[in-house]
Amino acid sequence: MQIERQASLKPYNTFGLDVTAERLYHLESEMDVVEYLDDPQGYAKHTLLLGGGSNMLLAGNLKGSVARVAWTGRRVVEEGDGYVVVEAAAGENWHEFVQWTVDQGWGGLQNLSLIPGLIGTAPVQNIGAYGVETKDSLHSLRWMRWEDGDIEEFSNADCGFSYRESVFKSVLRDQGIILSVQFKLTTRDHVLITHYGSVAEELAAAGSEPSLRSIADAVMAIRRSKLPNPAELGNSGSFFKNPAVAAEVAESLAAEHPSLPQYPQANGSVKLAAGWLIEQAGWK
Repeated sequence: MQIERQASLKPYNTFGLDVTAERLYHLESEMDVVEYLDDPQGYAKHTLLLGGGSNMLLAGNLKGSVARVAWTGRRVVEEGDGYVVVEAAAGENWHEFVQWTVDQGWGGLQNLSLIPGLIGTAPVQNIGAYGVETKDSLHSLRWMRWEDGDIEEFSNADCGFSYRESVFKSVLRDQGIILSVQFKLTTRDHVLITHYGSVAEELAAAGSEPSLRSIADAVMAIRRSKLPNPAELGNSGSFFKNPAVAAEVAESLAAEHPSLPQYPQANGSVKLAAGWLIEQAGWK
């Protein structure tokens, strides 16, 4: 395990802010997590668990210890009739993992292309985009409790997923660390979701029929048109939530603003496109 003192966090946050950590622990294996717990200068003085460094704004130098998730690895754990279960370590880059699954011909994550961050943080807020959420393909995950180092396995149901929420963001917030995540993906008869946002329009403009790769490429093109590359202009990615309103409110808004994208939900509410609202308010 590599430990740096007065370490710059500039390479590890998407805003590229040059703040320092009093001690930076690079956790490069699950055993490093155990050592971090045992180190009297480690978790005992824990300040921040650092993943991909998006969805955060580091406002100043950090005292104490920062733990950076840096272990990687991916493997097939099960193959069945029309599906495969793959496991990825918490430090795997999310986008690279998604592209790997698409290249393998495995369906389920293609709409989640180009989202910044790591595998281990994806379940925390149930990341989602273009009609797909992490929960739709997540099979299970392994989680270590900070207090005693015990490792627990969570099924999909155990994670308490809802829109941009999970137990790791609520009742278990800051109480542990996700070690690895398993996804159950399709190997045939893929569900291809193109009706959300401008995916269908992007496919048509490219002259492409819906497929795992064409949808992934379309999503990447859309995201690049909306968000600058953090390597060129620091940003935190797309972190806002689409607000949900009652059906009658949505109907009233549609009468005044016919171009407002709306997405009816199973519970009777209607999601409004936050991106559209931000643009209309002149805040883009």
